Amino acid sequence: MVRVSRPEDESRTELAWREIVENFGERAVLDDTTSSSEQPEAAPEDSASDAPPTPSSTDLPEHLRDDDEVERREQAIAEAERFRPPPAPPFPIPRTWERGLAWAGIFVAPVIALVIGLLSIYVHPLVGWALVGWFVGGFAYLVFVMPKAPRDPWDDGSRI
Repeated sequence: MVRVSRPEDESRTELAWREIVENFGERAVLDDTTSSSEQPEAAPEDSASDAPPTPSSTDLPEHLRDDDEVERREQAIAEAERFRPPPAPPFPIPRTWERGLAWAGIFVAPVIALVIGLLSIYVHPLVGWALVGWFVGGFAYLVFVMPKAPRDPWDDGSRI
């Protein structure tokens, strides 16, 4: 026999959720037991007058300056967009010529093969196999000289 719930059969959980939904968005009422010394000071009404004048309005007399809040915000956005990132660090140089040759095999050999394929340049098949060998050999060399740090058996490789 299937029991169908009725509105009068609401459980405690349903009543709690209903109360949460009904009171959603209401502000909590605080007691007035805090003294005036504990309350934060009110911000001044005219905080715009405390801000330094914008560079475009400094050359104007006081009675001609525009105190438009939207314009001030637009000028702040324009100033923020003038950010220039610091220069990039110099390109790293391989420690040995073997490592440099291996890294060139990883990056240069596929680019040369791609250019040859895109431009339909005929090259001897030996050149193609040399590019493949350069790539595979460079990768194998870099894996072979990779530092071999001991690993804990329970370490899953994640680091923080």
